[in-house]
Amino acid sequence: METPFPSFEPNGPNDEARGPRLREIPLRLIVPNVITVLAICAGLSGVRLAFENRFELAVAMVLVAAFLDGIDGRVARLLKATSKFGAQMDSLADIVNFGVAPALVLYAFALDQARSLGWIAALIYVIAMGMRLARFNVMSEREVKTAWQSEYFVGVPAPAGAMLVLLPMYLGLLGVVPDRTMAIISSGYTVLIAFLLVSRLPVWSGKSENRVRRDLVLPIILFVVLYVATLMSFTWETMVVTAVGYLASLPFGARKWKKKYGGWPLHPDHPAPGEDGLPGDKI
Repeated sequence: METPFPSFEPNGPNDEARGPRLREIPLRLIVPNVITVLAICAGLSGVRLAFENRFELAVAMVLVAAFLDGIDGRVARLLKATSKFGAQMDSLADIVNFGVAPALVLYAFALDQARSLGWIAALIYVIAMGMRLARFNVMSEREVKTAWQSEYFVGVPAPAGAMLVLLPMYLGLLGVVPDRTMAIISSGYTVLIAFLLVSRLPVWSGKSENRVRRDLVLPIILFVVLYVATLMSFTWETMVVTAVGYLASLPFGARKWKKKYGGWPLHPDHPAPGEDGLPGDKI
């Protein structure tokens, strides 16, 4: 006779009744997510340090967060540990490390002197960063991409934007007084960087350069060593030169794009003038 109650099993249910067991996850799948979490911790710690007026450490933490957030995806691809969870985690971390943290640190350092104007500039930067990251995610999900997307970003990339927007802080740490005049100028500069983030300006990415001429290997290595040495010894001077140099390079990258493709990209999803859609790398 059948009863509505299961039979008593003194040794516990069998494997079939127990249901699926929790699957073990390889350690290599956790490494990129740990880097992402560390990046978020660094970015938020930078905000706290800024509120405590420890601005040198605050900038350093924000730059470390931007660096970690910039390499976690590459580490995942290197370890073949990409996952949907990691991609979503990385997207959430990007807006914190590239948008919220730099804006709040800069506001605590200088923009607050401009009162509402400075806060509006910070808001515009964060919103522009969110829009830039959303556009990046949409473009990266497309299976068919134009050939120029493997060579150029559409607008200034997020890590570069975070590095550029902190230029007033680099100058302040070199001795420029963060008074009201500097705050107003910094507010306008912040809005400019926000515009570059969401613009359709072709920005050379360097991803298409997979090979280096043999005679340039040693000079490149020496240049990297020199840059790291100056960054360690003259941190803020080097960051000022880096930010100004990057801004100065933008017109040359756009000019190279126009010379090669003969026009401006009408839309990130559209091919360059006279070019058919071809599979390409993520930008």
